[in-house]
Amino acid sequence: MRARPATPAEGPEIVRIYNQGIEERIATFETRPRSVEDIQAWFDGAYPTVVVEDNDEVLAFATTSAYSPRGCYAGVAEFSVYTAREARGRGAGRMAMQTLIEAAERAGFWKLVSRVFVENAPSRRLLRSVGFREVGVHEKHARLDSVWRDVVIVERLLTVSDP
Repeated sequence: MRARPATPAEGPEIVRIYNQGIEERIATFETRPRSVEDIQAWFDGAYPTVVVEDNDEVLAFATTSAYSPRGCYAGVAEFSVYTAREARGRGAGRMAMQTLIEAAERAGFWKLVSRVFVENAPSRRLLRSVGFREVGVHEKHARLDSVWRDVVIVERLLTVSDP
């Protein structure tokens, strides 16, 4: 396996993996399947997206996005990580996160944050293993299929040089 920055050419593979997470209802509040066009904005150059591949097949991806439009939070990015069903438990998600952390540091971010369903034990273990801490729980954060879901807030401070 190897990790590298994602390109728009991986759009179909990223969408396939993302849509698996949407279908399974284990990793996102999203319910509408995504298209390649939906994720094209991810490749704007400002927010890193990485893929992990093996034999030219994308097994996992991790991406960042804006945390807030407020200028004071410009160095904080939200992130997501998804692993293809057939690749889970093989280290692809961990490799994607390690690579995303490095890419976010190079891009000048000082913190990564996300929210994880409380019952998503594999994701919580993965994130702890790469240095994230659980900050707290948002109860009844949103509904998924008419059911209230709680989420754990996670964060990791990154190593960046002060100007």
